[in-house]
Amino acid sequence: MDIITTFPHIALEATPSTNLYLSQLCQREGERVLPFTTVSANYQSAGKGQRGNSWESEAGKNLLFSFVTYPTHLKARQQFLISQMVSLAIQETLSQWSDEITIKWPNDIYWREKKICGILIENDLNGSQIARSISGIGLNINQTRFVSDAPNPISLRQITGQEHDRLAILEEVMQRMMTAFRQAETEDYESYSETIANRYQRVLFRREGYHSYVDAQGCFMARLLRVEPDGRFVLEDEQGAVREYLFKEVQYLL
Repeated sequence: MDIITTFPHIALEATPSTNLYLSQLCQREGERVLPFTTVSANYQSAGKGQRGNSWESEAGKNLLFSFVTYPTHLKARQQFLISQMVSLAIQETLSQWSDEITIKWPNDIYWREKKICGILIENDLNGSQIARSISGIGLNINQTRFVSDAPNPISLRQITGQEHDRLAILEEVMQRMMTAFRQAETEDYESYSETIANRYQRVLFRREGYHSYVDAQGCFMARLLRVEPDGRFVLEDEQGAVREYLFKEVQYLL
């Protein structure tokens, strides 16, 4: 099958994990693996998401892909910018079909209260700099029935009632990714990161009102104040106390 894209693209029928395939390719080939090289698969037998969860996807129905970048201009403490850029590229692509697409901190993509996309980003460091970043994405496109115990999956087809061209969506997502990463490399970091942060804050899941959360001390109600540049999630509870969390320290109650 001939697949023409504007980025280096390895299209597989099946693989345990596109992240693993691309990581192993980079280990073997080094710098010969060009920036934005993308590995996609019709089926993943061992796809994974955040917190070690598996990712259910019916063969040939969705987008399962990973791409590599080399953001050596970014320091390790600036790596949340990558998460913001990747999630925004997907959120803004999907928003052409619905104005209810949001980013659930740090980088899940939601429609209303349902999850349409999961993202797993793996950064390799060289001292204080980011040497390589591989982003793995599972985006539900045309699947109409989900059978795993995942609580709230949904697909673009279920939202719109129509089937979609997976390759066209991949092309648009990657165009947005390439633009974002190239701007991050060429523009002033402080100015660009502020622009990205503002776009990210505007489309956050449950960005208004009080909602239920759970941390190590138990359940509580809080409202979102902001997300810090390093990715810290800042809430204000009903008693007016400000609570700051790093990834995995707090969860939404859906």
